[in-house]
Amino acid sequence: MKFSLVTLGCDKNTVDSERMLATLVGHGAEHTPEPADADVLIVNTCGFIDAAKEESIDTLLEAARLKDNGRLLALVAVGCLVEHYRDELARSIPEVDLFLGLRDLPQLVPQLVMRGLLDERPRRHPGARLPVGGLRHVSYLKVSEGCDHGCSFCAIPLWRGRHRSFDPAALVDEARALEARGVVELNLVAQDLAHYGRDLAGGAGLHGLLERLLQETEIPWFRLLYIYSAGLRPALIELMAREDRLLSYIDMPIQHASTRMLELMRRPERPDVLREKIGWLRSQVPDLTIRTTVLVGFPGESEEDFEALLDFIGEVEFDHLGAFAYSPQPGTPGAEMSDPLPESVKLERLALVGELQRSIVAARNSRCIGTTVEVLVDRLAKAGDAEPQIEARIRSQAIEIDGLTYLTGSDVALAPGDLALATVTNADDADVWAEAQSVVRPASRPFERDEAVVLDLQTAWGR
Repeated sequence: MKFSLVTLGCDKNTVDSERMLATLVGHGAEHTPEPADADVLIVNTCGFIDAAKEESIDTLLEAARLKDNGRLLALVAVGCLVEHYRDELARSIPEVDLFLGLRDLPQLVPQLVMRGLLDERPRRHPGARLPVGGLRHVSYLKVSEGCDHGCSFCAIPLWRGRHRSFDPAALVDEARALEARGVVELNLVAQDLAHYGRDLAGGAGLHGLLERLLQETEIPWFRLLYIYSAGLRPALIELMAREDRLLSYIDMPIQHASTRMLELMRRPERPDVLREKIGWLRSQVPDLTIRTTVLVGFPGESEEDFEALLDFIGEVEFDHLGAFAYSPQPGTPGAEMSDPLPESVKLERLALVGELQRSIVAARNSRCIGTTVEVLVDRLAKAGDAEPQIEARIRSQAIEIDGLTYLTGSDVALAPGDLALATVTNADDADVWAEAQSVVRPASRPFERDEAVVLDLQTAWGR
């Protein structure tokens, strides 16, 4: 069987796709990056917001056309959108042969075996992770599944279930295997990292897991993505302040800064608490980078509420900020609320937030000019580029969600995965430019496509 895999949505979906990819290869299937060449096409969908739903549906419709025009024998839809809208999708896109929600992923192989498309017995260990694309030296470690928060705008708990932490020993083993593969930056992900370990007997929580990862691996960069401020404890921040390998970076979503809106959104924090917490964090970790997420246009958001959000952003000056316009999610309290805002108002407010944040980033980036920073090389310049630039990131730039650092005008030989020192020469409201000075840690080795990260399949999806 020759198969192709399309991954949409968040980094947690990426981890799921890496497990599917390796499981299928372990059963003798051949992977092709070209959907038109595949016998089986798998689309890992996202249903987080309306734009993500539309992208997933458009991708499935485009894939369905391959059944009419190409060699495609089976189309499989998996993931978040399927978990919540399986029946509607089955009626709307009958060309899809198999729908598997998040809880059904272990059935992928049995279903393909039953259809005569896959060998029943694995030829390799079926619990591997293989990268689905992108950078080989950057990866994700999903430490838990599900969410116990009851935010009124979010349907994720409906899809992914209640929070459940993964076994710390298994996570350390997974991290060590990723390190052996050449991973330089490992991003810890969950719906809320702060909840890690609360459901484990005698669990030491996120702080304990990080201590084990630091002690039992030599991965140079660990990054924390998506953690509620309410769960930021002194022991964790002390660890971040003293451990250079734990990047001084916190992705801390606030969603809003109006007390009334935070109450309507059923968020645990309030503006004064957030303000105090951010001040404390910066005092403990002076070089700390704080990224946040805000949501505009929630039902009932007044002009005064929105102005409170703008004032807070301008006062706090987040290093990075992602902004979204609210879209109602069926099954959530927000979808039942009255006083919805017109789309034009949502988009106008979204633009104002973006304009304000760009000015903040421009000012912050300009302060880096003339400084020497550590960079992680991601991509080399392509032949034929009008202005050859090597793509890299400083420690304050997370992959795909923050800006880039472009390395120019240097004779230093660089490779993807190298850690180097560079002097910042220019900056704008998104990116910075720098000249490489020296390599401080070369990439451990190039990644070979058929290498796999061994991970027990039932542990991965059943824990």
